Amino acid sequence: MDRPIVAVVLAGGTGTRLYPAARSDRPKQFQSFGGDQSLLSQTVRRTGFADETYVLTSPEYADRVEDHAPGAAVLTEPEPKDTGPAMVYAAHRIREQVGDCALVCLPSDHHVDGEFAPTARTAARVAAETDRLVTVGVEPDRLETGYGYIKPDEDRGDYHTVEKFVEKPSLGAAERYRYHGYYWNVGVFAWTPETLLAAARDTDLEPMVAALDDGDAAAAFEVAPSVSVDYAVMESSENAALVPAGFEWDDIGAWNALARVREGDADGNVVLGDAITLDASDNVIATDGHVSAVGVSDLVVASFGDRTLVLPKRQSQRVREVVEQLRADGKF
Repeated sequence: MDRPIVAVVLAGGTGTRLYPAARSDRPKQFQSFGGDQSLLSQTVRRTGFADETYVLTSPEYADRVEDHAPGAAVLTEPEPKDTGPAMVYAAHRIREQVGDCALVCLPSDHHVDGEFAPTARTAARVAAETDRLVTVGVEPDRLETGYGYIKPDEDRGDYHTVEKFVEKPSLGAAERYRYHGYYWNVGVFAWTPETLLAAARDTDLEPMVAALDDGDAAAAFEVAPSVSVDYAVMESSENAALVPAGFEWDDIGAWNALARVREGDADGNVVLGDAITLDASDNVIATDGHVSAVGVSDLVVASFGDRTLVLPKRQSQRVREVVEQLRADGKF
């Protein structure tokens, strides 16, 4: 490939579905959740395929990045407005600093088993050679209603064209999608800066791109809508491509994910921290203090500082409701 590959690690959020471990002053990307390194460190270590690595984060977290990603360049977005504005901003800034390149954008909260680099290099090459917006798709290994799906179209060897993107489905639809060969849309993308910015100019992000072209990042974020890159660009694009993942993947976005990616005890309990379990099974227990669990099963018990969360493991997504209420009450 005749241009460098730049990895862009998205690390600006807090990870509210992992409350109370994750809060505004302790975002999840700087925590390990049972791993040997923080989620951010693990992600940056995965970017060895790239010629350069950037971490895109919020200004309040910028000084903490160096400890977890030594050697990575740091970009700070003036305002958190979801992945659409974040990726447009990163593409514009990196084009100014690096020039012609292929960007591989990846979140900082994924769990990957196997070799990530071959898929990343393929995605970057397809993006550079075809001028397409490339998404990496993961073949579903279970029924999942919490992810978006991608229906592939024509097989062109290293990639598929995309027939359509589908947002989070019902359980019945997820079963059909898995049977009919859909992929999970996991939020790993590749494109050239020129391709993304050209696509963004045909969307509600056009005023933002114009302000960036004028050199005014603050104004760009003032006019930018809060929107994901999927909604803003990918779902309406006729120029999307899918590169199948050659690795096993999971999203460490909610407490029940830890039951899939961390080893449990003989009774299926995944324990992070100090805990005693008696006649307890298939729980996720996480604490920076101590938890004793007796006679319970299929729960999440998370206790950090002065906050404790208890809910059925299958309802892990409802942590968002807790956080919304806490924010409304000024207690988050």
